[in-house]
Amino acid sequence: MKKRTLSVLLAAVMAAGTLAACGGGSSAPAEKPAEEAAAEETVEEAAPEESAEGAVLNIYCWNDEFKRRMRDHYPGYEDVDATHGKIGDVEVVFNITPNDNNAYQNNLDETLLKQADAADDEKIDIFLIEADYALKYVSTDFAIPVKDLGITDADLADQYKYTQDVVTDSDGNLKALSWQGCPGLMIYSREAAKEVFGTDEPAEIQTKFSDWDAFVASAKVLKDAGYQVVSSVNDTYRVYSNNVTTPWVVDGKINLDENIKKWVDDSKALVDAGYAGTNELWLADWTKGFYPEGKVFAYFGPAWLIDFCMAADTEGSIANAGGWAATEGPQAFNWGGTWICGAAGTDNPTLIADIMRQLTCNEEIMTEIVKQDNDFVNNKPAMEAMAKDETYSDAVLGGQNALPLFCAGADKISMDTVTKYDQACTEEFQKAMKNYFEGKESFEDAYEAFCKAVIVKHPDLTY
Repeated sequence: MKKRTLSVLLAAVMAAGTLAACGGGSSAPAEKPAEEAAAEETVEEAAPEESAEGAVLNIYCWNDEFKRRMRDHYPGYEDVDATHGKIGDVEVVFNITPNDNNAYQNNLDETLLKQADAADDEKIDIFLIEADYALKYVSTDFAIPVKDLGITDADLADQYKYTQDVVTDSDGNLKALSWQGCPGLMIYSREAAKEVFGTDEPAEIQTKFSDWDAFVASAKVLKDAGYQVVSSVNDTYRVYSNNVTTPWVVDGKINLDENIKKWVDDSKALVDAGYAGTNELWLADWTKGFYPEGKVFAYFGPAWLIDFCMAADTEGSIANAGGWAATEGPQAFNWGGTWICGAAGTDNPTLIADIMRQLTCNEEIMTEIVKQDNDFVNNKPAMEAMAKDETYSDAVLGGQNALPLFCAGADKISMDTVTKYDQACTEEFQKAMKNYFEGKESFEDAYEAFCKAVIVKHPDLTY
């Protein structure tokens, strides 16, 4: 079995400058006398297995985003090919399985169940999770508490609290860390705003979408001008669902919060009036609004949607021309996020801890991610500084610095109502309500279909 001592790992890490303290810069340790270094080497050779770590770091994820973060921002990482890299003499292997049809989780689950019997070089070391199903993994022993990796409260002090709340188990153990925060904004077309409202200034547009009544009134004006206010009523779902007061499941029973019911009622009215469609997110009909001819005024989303999902690299898109702008919209909300979990049974705990510290705690690296990738990072000092930075702007947003708006939204995020059932409930609810919105079923029939579909996925529930 390939092994290497911890001293070799740390030597590689220090050579790359990766032992910087979280939230600040680094200073190299003083060079030790040759006699002391030789003595340490002798001790290491006498008992190498006491601090041995693996030569392969296996990372399970659903796309290449984390690989790009590692490539661009983890000191000492070297790219090899689409699914491989190196950190010192450690081989990094990315096992990428797309989310489609739950394939990523199915693959992850199957592999985690075999973790105990797997060879060290084949064990999962890191796996990534999303907010909608985070508790599914956080509530198991498959994810290592970060304190067991040596990460302290002081290390994590500058992170947004909600990013920790969502991955804390019932015993108070923090099980994962994220490099990003995902507060959302209303992203609107500058050209459409000028045409319909006579201005594209965010503060002015906000007055026309300051609450849901104003939203509907402005939607009518937009329709009269040939625009839909949003591509799909599903665009507004997260704004409502992140402002609920009760969870999807209460005492084992599916629960419909009043704010989710309000989304249903408001969405039905929008569809009936022709102000919005019922397109499924990510499909071709939904993305038509990324282009001027799509005649869609706005989308709702976080920073990752703006720069990574709205066809910014495609000529002819609104994003490519810098034609979007952002404002708060009717309510603060968040959507998504990616968390790093250390897998129980890993033989690379020291390297995992350093990756977590560097990519989720190091203020210098966090600032670098904002500047290079336009992501909203999980570090309050970094974000507050960038929000005030007059040299920073987002080309997709026509040069706007939307970070002050994102920062204000991040401070309002609460994850108190998150459950391990959220992904299934969200997916099945939107699917079932589409039939209601389009007049194919009554609300009661659509709701019953939703409940039955969730129970297929989670037989422990009732309704």
